[in-house]
Amino acid sequence: MTKCTQTRRAFLAAAAALSGSAFLPLSAMKVAQAAPIKEFQLKAAPGNTRLISQSGADTPVWSYNGSVPGPEIRVKQGDRLRITVENGLDEETTVHWHGIRTPNAMDGVPHLTQPPIAPGETFVYEFDALDAGTFWFHPHQNSSEQVGRGLYGPLIIEEARPIRVDRDVTWILDDWRLTKSAVISDDFGSGHDMMHNGRVGNTVTINGRIPDRFQVRKGERIRLRLINAANARFFSLDFSGHAPTVIALDGQPVTPHAALNEMVTLGPAMRIDIILDMAGETGSQFLVADRFYEGLEYRLLDIEYATEPLRDKTPVWPIELPSNPLAEPELDDAIRHEIIFNGGMMGPMVMAEMGGSMGGDSSGGMMGSMMNMMRGDGMWFVNGKAANGHVMEPFLSLKRGRSYILAMVNATAWHHPIHFHGHSFRVISRNGQATTYQEWQDTVHIAPREKVEVAFVADNPGDWMFHCHILEHQAAGMMGVIRVEETRT
Repeated sequence: MTKCTQTRRAFLAAAAALSGSAFLPLSAMKVAQAAPIKEFQLKAAPGNTRLISQSGADTPVWSYNGSVPGPEIRVKQGDRLRITVENGLDEETTVHWHGIRTPNAMDGVPHLTQPPIAPGETFVYEFDALDAGTFWFHPHQNSSEQVGRGLYGPLIIEEARPIRVDRDVTWILDDWRLTKSAVISDDFGSGHDMMHNGRVGNTVTINGRIPDRFQVRKGERIRLRLINAANARFFSLDFSGHAPTVIALDGQPVTPHAALNEMVTLGPAMRIDIILDMAGETGSQFLVADRFYEGLEYRLLDIEYATEPLRDKTPVWPIELPSNPLAEPELDDAIRHEIIFNGGMMGPMVMAEMGGSMGGDSSGGMMGSMMNMMRGDGMWFVNGKAANGHVMEPFLSLKRGRSYILAMVNATAWHHPIHFHGHSFRVISRNGQATTYQEWQDTVHIAPREKVEVAFVADNPGDWMFHCHILEHQAAGMMGVIRVEETRT
């Protein structure tokens, strides 16, 4: 396919989507016709921000509307969003609305779903807020650098009747690779980062600042929305002295439950909503630490209690969120596909040791990807193939309206947060064991040598990206396209 053909196809798809909710289910179209339109403007451009307040120096960044993170977009479920994006960079860009079930032409993938936005040009995104929850936005063009320089922001869709809390707080977690002069290191796309665990920085921020303290009051109930916008860093937050309750994953409600080992773990692009009940004493302090990387634990901030309480005891208000309108997969009738991720440093060794336990006939894909890696045809592979750019032939073609199970194997030595555009899926098993909560997600963390099964209904037609959200792994090949056919079965 020529570049001209690719661009024309993306342009026609975008034009079709702008005419209305062209690809939405009929029931959603009826809602969309009466939905209030909320308009927003975003400008991606170079700027400066004070990441390290005590340094006395600003850090040159790329940002939306002059701030890192970009402005919070907050609407109600059922609203229609119209967002005009202006490109003030010296290179092309797009905006992907991560976790939002948009029509395909609004998904923000360059050449695949839209022409990239040229410097000085604008693009209008329009879609309906079908699901309530915590989402975010970021570029899908040169994303490892554009996100790594600060282009991202929160997108919060409130429930029609939100649960009662004292405060609704958003933390966007990120890390930066800074030099001693507080400048972002220019070593984007280094071979070492791509072959290993991605671009992990040396400076962690919350909402664009190095945090110091989080001030609370005794008896307060907080809904804390956590978004991981880092290129590659995983977080495991230990709220010492507190017991966070998980109420949503990747924007989708989940049965409220205590965080595993009281640690809140989220990989790049993942979101977790938690309830924090402030049961400490007035004037006390508690450490919040990140403990994901063994031997590299560090203090994130302190929870600091005011000297005056809000109330003597934390409230007992209901915390279960209402379900979103997601089609339930029929597991007994689901079509099954197997997907193997491999590559990276130590990849051939892991593939060899797992060769007999991955199920199916994996030997061809294993040998093919090993040979490709030796020839330099890619560093990371999805079913033996490495992506080169965003436009490629789909490795899976799905019937619209059918239920599917994707059985995924991480045959590598590294963690991978795998993201599927345009859909949410139920995580139904890990290493052959059914998950406790059968949680809905759009980005699933697969640990080294782990096997994970997800299930979903292919109900959003188009060509959709499917990739690792460690952005250096994506850029080095761990990406593919899944097609959902236009015609229903």
